[in-house]
Amino acid sequence: MIKPNRKIYPFYFLTDLILMAISFYLPYMFRYNLWGLSFSKFTQFRQYNFIFLLWAVFIFIFFRRRNLYATDRTLTIPKEAFRVFISLLYSGILISAVIFFAQFKFFSRLIFTSNLALLFCLLVSWRAIKRIILRRMVAQGFHNINVLIAGAGKVGEAMLEETKRHPWLGFKVVGFLDDYKKVGVNGAPVVGAIKDFNVAVKKFFVDEVIVTIPSEKRAVSEMIRQARNQRLGVRIIPENFEEPLPMLDINYLGLIPLLTYKERKHRPAEYAIKRTLDFVISLVLLITLSPVLFTIALLLVLDSGFPVFYIQKRMGQKGKIFNFYKFRSMVRDADKMKPRLLEKNEVKDGILFKIKKDPRVTRVGRILRKFSLDELPQLINVVKGDMSLIGPRPPTADEVIKYNHLHMDRLSIKPGITGLAQVKGRSELTFRKWVKWDLWYVNNWSFGLDLRIIWWTIPAVIKGKGAY
Repeated sequence: MIKPNRKIYPFYFLTDLILMAISFYLPYMFRYNLWGLSFSKFTQFRQYNFIFLLWAVFIFIFFRRRNLYATDRTLTIPKEAFRVFISLLYSGILISAVIFFAQFKFFSRLIFTSNLALLFCLLVSWRAIKRIILRRMVAQGFHNINVLIAGAGKVGEAMLEETKRHPWLGFKVVGFLDDYKKVGVNGAPVVGAIKDFNVAVKKFFVDEVIVTIPSEKRAVSEMIRQARNQRLGVRIIPENFEEPLPMLDINYLGLIPLLTYKERKHRPAEYAIKRTLDFVISLVLLITLSPVLFTIALLLVLDSGFPVFYIQKRMGQKGKIFNFYKFRSMVRDADKMKPRLLEKNEVKDGILFKIKKDPRVTRVGRILRKFSLDELPQLINVVKGDMSLIGPRPPTADEVIKYNHLHMDRLSIKPGITGLAQVKGRSELTFRKWVKWDLWYVNNWSFGLDLRIIWWTIPAVIKGKGAY
């Protein structure tokens, strides 16, 4: 469990307290136009103070429960913002209940709404700024963690690459231990064999060891024993980490630790709620965005004529075939041109077909694709019940023919307009990684996860990275 840092906890607490006071009292001051007046003339000041103080207590409790005062380097800005949002939502519901049942009719709804908006903006903004500053400092070497990787094989190499891709985590790989390789990997040297663990730890001031060879039980057990004696952190990568793992529980049978892989079973009521939300939200979006949809359709007609929509047969839940709607972003008869372009396919897995500079894409279509505007007609699919807002992307029948038994689990739920694969790389992902994210979503689905994916989709669409 991640624990709050005792040294920085008072600073975080005090900063939150100041921002909460601003969020509480600014709307109050504006609502009653109290600038420059004495405190004795403040309207219901004591009653408001009581509510604000109780609300602040609720917020601190939820922030503490969601580890918002912990120094977790792996926590992203969107995830932290989501934790703040959920904490404010729950605390807002509690304080609303207090106001309602205590019959505090003096409390203005306008003030309450303004309080919530300001709380979210200020508490998220300062955390985002704090995290950006700390990430830059850590990437430049501040409080880095010296890491020794046991095993210089493919898994160890992948681990090294991930530390380079995420410099803000502060993992500084000092080298590898390996019994077979003597040559370094991507700039990181092999500093010895597994038996040289103690020597390497002292020589390179190692803080943590990452084990990528769990099958070598005797060597790993000895390494863990030595690491614990020297109070070093130990992380072990499971051998089957590349496969899409289901939910994992850690429990004990007596003194024996057990890792239990389990499939999550959802109740019908959960799917019914998800379907209701999909229908309502999609219908509202279709009505709200109708001027945008009309404008896009007009631009497409002016650029390349009719038809406006591209309709394709796709495969949905349990293999159901349905008409899949998109704004047409390619020239007419683009499907007939595909066989001539197969040799230019940039995804070398034999399943997906992607070309960054596809000659079939029109001028308007390229803009639509960059910002995923061509996907908007799929809201019709969601209203019809063929798709969901969140889920794996629907494949074509010729893609499904090439699936193995693991890939078929993608079809166990309704496909979605956006999903984990879309926010984790979109077209830049290989099919293997695409499936890995989709199956992780299938095994770990929750309403909270759906909300996080929607949150992550916004910056992914704005940046347009990986869309072509």
